[in-house]
Order: sequence, then structure tokens, then C-alpha cells
Amino acid sequence: MQGNIQQTSTVEPEQPLVVSATVPDWSREEVRQFWDPGYKLLRAIRRYQAAKARGGPIGWAFSKYWALVHRFWSVITQSEIHLNTHIEGGLRLPHPTGIIIHPTARIGPNCMIFQQVTLVSTVVLGGHVDLGAGAKIMGPLTIGNDVTVGANSVVTRDVESGATVAGVPARKLNT
Repeated sequence: MQGNIQQTSTVEPEQPLVVSATVPDWSREEVRQFWDPGYKLLRAIRRYQAAKARGGPIGWAFSKYWALVHRFWSVITQSEIHLNTHIEGGLRLPHPTGIIIHPTARIGPNCMIFQQVTLVSTVVLGGHVDLGAGAKIMGPLTIGNDVTVGANSVVTRDVESGATVAGVPARKLNT
């Protein structure tokens, strides 16, 4: 019979996932399944922009193809994200239904936009901005880096970096 044997755990505590506000994480945009409408919509936008940048008759032909693919996924998701919207890398659209983004909006790296979000007019999102379901961002305004906007909030003023805002109209929460 063995005596008391103590085992020491060498399991390290999990580190929180840190999302950069400046360096795009392109793996966030990978298509993971066949039916992945948010990622497919975003891929169509990216490839359309790449084809337009290429130019020439081949670029023109590919841009027309990707515009059709974009239209298909826009109808499926009932979203309107303009083909020429400035979107930096790492955007996540986990539930892309009903997202409306004005063509002059600028979206920073590693942002996440949930369903029914509307970006009106000239809105500039910094890096790592999470927009909760149903949020309305009424520009022109700027939202800083590492900001969380609560579900169904209406943002009508600039938001400083690192803030969490919620409500109608959105106010900074004490965190």
C-alpha cells in the first residue's frame, strides 16, 4: 500500500485573451464553415476592394463577380455594408443580420459588430471596439480604442478610449 503522495499542479492559470487595438488579427476574419454569412459577406467586400485596386480588365471582371457575391450575402443577412467602406483587419460579424454601415464610416482593427447595429454618417471607430446588438451610432463622431458599447445604446457624442458606454443616450459607465 502506498503512502500519501502529493501531486503538485503545474497547470498555469489561463491568461485573458488580449485583443490589440492597433495590430489587425486577420485570423478573426477566417471563414470557418460553409454557412458562415458574416465572414462570407466580409470576404466579398475584401476581395472586391482587392480586385478594384488591381485594375485592368481582369480586376474589372473580378470586381463585378465579387459585387454579385456581396449582393447575395447582403440579401441573406439583410445587411448593408457598402463595398467601399474603409474596414481595417480583424473585423468580426458574429451575427450579421440587419447591420447598416454608412459608406463614409471608418472601422478600426479588431472590432466586433453584433446584429442590428447602425453606423450613421461619418463615424470613426478606433481599434478593438465592440458594438452590442442594436446599438445606434449617430455621427459624425469618433469612438476611441478599446471601447464597449452596450446593447441598444444610442451614441451621439465622441467616446474616449477605454470607456464602456450604454443607454439612450449613451453615457459612460463606472467600471
